[in-house]
Amino acid sequence: MRISDLSSHGGEWLRGDGPEGDIVLSSRVRLARNLADHRFTTRAADPERREVADRVRETVMQSKFAERVFYVDLEKEDPVQGEFLVERHLISRELARAEGPRGVAFGSREAISIMVNEEDHLRIQVLQSGCQLEEAWRGARAVDGLLEAGLTFAFHPRFGYLTACPTNVGTGLRASVLLHLPALAFSNHIQQVFKAVHQLSLAVRGLFGEGTEPMGHLFQISNQTTLGRSEAEIVGAVGQIVPQIVKYERQVREDRLQRGRRALEDRVWRALGVLRHSRLISTQETLEHLSAVRLGVNVGILEGIDLRLVNDLFILSQPAHLQKLEGRPLDPGERDEVRAAFLRKRLAPGEGPAENPEASGA
Repeated sequence: MRISDLSSHGGEWLRGDGPEGDIVLSSRVRLARNLADHRFTTRAADPERREVADRVRETVMQSKFAERVFYVDLEKEDPVQGEFLVERHLISRELARAEGPRGVAFGSREAISIMVNEEDHLRIQVLQSGCQLEEAWRGARAVDGLLEAGLTFAFHPRFGYLTACPTNVGTGLRASVLLHLPALAFSNHIQQVFKAVHQLSLAVRGLFGEGTEPMGHLFQISNQTTLGRSEAEIVGAVGQIVPQIVKYERQVREDRLQRGRRALEDRVWRALGVLRHSRLISTQETLEHLSAVRLGVNVGILEGIDLRLVNDLFILSQPAHLQKLEGRPLDPGERDEVRAAFLRKRLAPGEGPAENPEASGA
């Protein structure tokens, strides 16, 4: 498999069949680890970072953490390749835009990835479809155990795992869920959710995590600190609030269907029309309309449109994916044109009654 082969479909975590998959797109657990006998990445010179990368790569490839494991040496790749891996949630934007020896290993299903020489020597990440934080945590622990058999991690009896950023010291664990909350956003209830989340010392970020603003009504909720808390406490703190948010979103969706169905149907069908007929469309506009279409699929306004396809399009319509599909660099104007053509093709109407607005009461 070549990396470019990934550009035609999303990762397994986007399949949409996990628990609460209509609202919770994915669950993620990430562990930060550093080698005991090397300086942190931020303090090490390139020769030491290369030694770390070589050691980690050898151990990772021998660990067989997935059926098929691939390694990308990011020092040798162009910027588009790095952004492509960011869009697929395999690496962070910080790793993509860094310099020097660094890389990423991941399985063919893209559920597991291991970043090398980001802020820490290793960032072990496990993604699961839907609301499956406990499963993601168990998966991350399993990979951690495989790697610890061949590597000695920096650990202090009192402070726990030592990391470059103090907020990660302790377990080195970040747990997060990616939620689609269009009804709460449309009805201006989303700020109440943010307030509750912040009171629990949790953070709210966008589709691509730290440093990104929410678009397409996609919100990533995660813990902010790890020191002094066990792994179970961290996972539990994030997991505890998810059912409450899911319940709130469902209530508002039901209310909109009962009290303002025509307005909701109009928003959904207009969004689908724009995606199917635009000749130029930006990333932000695409995500906003995909959000409405995804809501329409999940509440039964739209039929005959596969949820997995809609989930995939959130990623496949991103700039680096479009450039991979075209096989050449694209300036912003060209991307908007290529994106529009791509969406028209992928969302082309079929022959069945499901594509008829009257058939669904729209």
